[in-house]
Amino acid sequence: MMAKDIIHHRVRTALEKDGWEITDDPLYLNVAEIEVYIDLGAERLLGAEKGDRKIAVEIKTFLNPSALSEFHTVLGQCLNYRLALKLEGSDRTLYLAIPQEAWSTFFRREFAKLAIAEHQLQLIIIDLAQEEIIEWSP
Repeated sequence: MMAKDIIHHRVRTALEKDGWEITDDPLYLNVAEIEVYIDLGAERLLGAEKGDRKIAVEIKTFLNPSALSEFHTVLGQCLNYRLALKLEGSDRTLYLAIPQEAWSTFFRREFAKLAIAEHQLQLIIIDLAQEEIIEWSP
């Protein structure tokens, strides 16, 4: 199992403040002879008639001097995690949680925008100081 990201607890708190129940920390999958640990699994009850919404959340700080290198790594993780969720038949949607600072710098660059659109990455932008979700994107 991988070590938790240094902002793990802050992201977890932000999700809980937003009404999410953390169901898995980490979310473990064993699929196609591979063990996968996604940082968090969470659920939110939408109402008796609508059921609930389930998500899986991978957390990254983007503190590496090379944001592009870190992006390459996390993109590969997210693509593989999405495949693992699909193979398991999970109804969870995968999100990448990032700090607001990364969102307002690296993720505003044209290449990052194009890659997010191409690979249909879904992001949760976190205000680390307030431990709150700023935005779900897209």
